[in-house]
Amino acid sequence: MQGGVLVVRKRKNSLSTTHIIMISFLCAILLGSLLLSLPISSADGERVPYIDALFTATTATCVTGLVTLPTAIAWSFFGQAVILVLIQIGGLGVITVMSGLMLLLNRKMGIGDRLLLQDAFNLNTLSGLADFVKKVLVGTFLIEGLGALLYMTVFVPQFGARGVWISIFNAISAFCNAGMDVIGENSLGDYATSPLVCGVTSALIILGGIGYIVWWDIIRVFGEKKRRPLRSLTLHSKIAITTSLFLIFVGAVLILIFEYNNPDTIASLSLFDKIQVSLFQSVTTRTAGFASIPQQELTDPTSLLCLFLMFTGGSPVGTAGGIKTVTMVVLVASAVSAIKGKNDVCLFGRNVSKPAVGKSVAVCTMSFGIAFLSAILLSLVTDAATMDILYETVSATATVGLSRGITPYLNEIGKIIIILTMYLGRVGPISLALALNTGRTRQNIIKNPTEDISVG
Repeated sequence: MQGGVLVVRKRKNSLSTTHIIMISFLCAILLGSLLLSLPISSADGERVPYIDALFTATTATCVTGLVTLPTAIAWSFFGQAVILVLIQIGGLGVITVMSGLMLLLNRKMGIGDRLLLQDAFNLNTLSGLADFVKKVLVGTFLIEGLGALLYMTVFVPQFGARGVWISIFNAISAFCNAGMDVIGENSLGDYATSPLVCGVTSALIILGGIGYIVWWDIIRVFGEKKRRPLRSLTLHSKIAITTSLFLIFVGAVLILIFEYNNPDTIASLSLFDKIQVSLFQSVTTRTAGFASIPQQELTDPTSLLCLFLMFTGGSPVGTAGGIKTVTMVVLVASAVSAIKGKNDVCLFGRNVSKPAVGKSVAVCTMSFGIAFLSAILLSLVTDAATMDILYETVSATATVGLSRGITPYLNEIGKIIIILTMYLGRVGPISLALALNTGRTRQNIIKNPTEDISVG
């Protein structure tokens, strides 16, 4: 009996994988904030206020991109290097980085390490996780390296040796969907009509946001050399790819229509440049955060559309934020099934599991609740316009980084609200719910009676 009591106590006092993941992000943020608060991190050698160091560490680790201080001007090379490391850690995930170091040191992954990775990547299996981590790290560094080389063809001729650093920083930031840059205070505004800069940035954003498991699924299918490879993709990949393409191109078309005659954005551009800028705006709202046009000058229809695109975000098991494309499609399909009176949710000729539908509802509800509460709190401490506040809070919740210009002017309470919002948005609503649920999950042995209610 005594041994049994000891076992129970150990289980009660041990941390769950969800708690460990949340704490690991928090530790990375706090360590980063301490480094950024050092005088060596500041461009002028003076200590920045700790709240700004904490804000910057949070936005980098949570790969958001909202900044109270311009990254290119406020921070020294050391400070920018700290920010870049935090971005890379945040994009891959602290657990992934630590697992990669273990593999590099030839340490064997235990069951606890595998459970952490499973939760970190939201996977359904424990098998092959070591190989999965290796492929994620190798694929990430290869794509970021290629992106940096392509950037250098523009930035090195313009900035000289500093262009190498700009290229590396931008490549990692774009792939991790962080949206931070060291070019200047205008983000990518000076390169809005540059096909190479915007094209490379868009490609990195999409590759990072589509999700790692989609990469391997595409490679697997084309490696099998089947006549109709697209049909052999998993249901997850089909949903992620088709939804991403739909949102990108439909979003671009609508932005082009809404902004076509807006003199503050694209009205003065040629038709080709209008299309290019609209396409980039549609891509970057998918949690990337780079801005090629001033967000505060967008028309209201475009701003509302961007709120939807930001809230939806990228795809699961990638570097993007938001509720994710697969979640949104499952919710829509579930609504359609309910309207048609069907019991099952069907996509691409396959039924979606009930737990997946329930999880989609939970993710959307929790994310909306975080964004809504953040907007209310921020409206209490700032006199900014409602659209600006919504843009800020949805951007923070979905870890996007686009702002209508109010971030640098937030007071300390406003900065704390956005810091908490970014953190909760990065660790994920499901992780937050599981962390708050301290009770033990158990199967329902006794079933309660069922009674119909009126809905809608």
